[in-house]
Amino acid sequence: MSTQTYRITGMTCGGCARHAEKALRSVAGVAVVTIDLAQGTATVEGEASQEALAASVAAAGYQLVGPA
Repeated sequence: MSTQTYRITGMTCGGCARHAEKALRSVAGVAVVTIDLAQGTATVEGEASQEALAASVAAAGYQLVGPA
């Protein structure tokens, strides 16, 4: 299982962070998600592709920019 930290833009509050976390958790292959709102990052453990994560985050209204 790999761990990667991504920068996510558009999160401005705790509700945004929870919404982005829910979107990431819905991706097949994701085991654990930790959001750091202050840093604007999400740490994801699992085997999901960056493309799948980015698509899920985009559908939730945010942008996964890439590894932080």
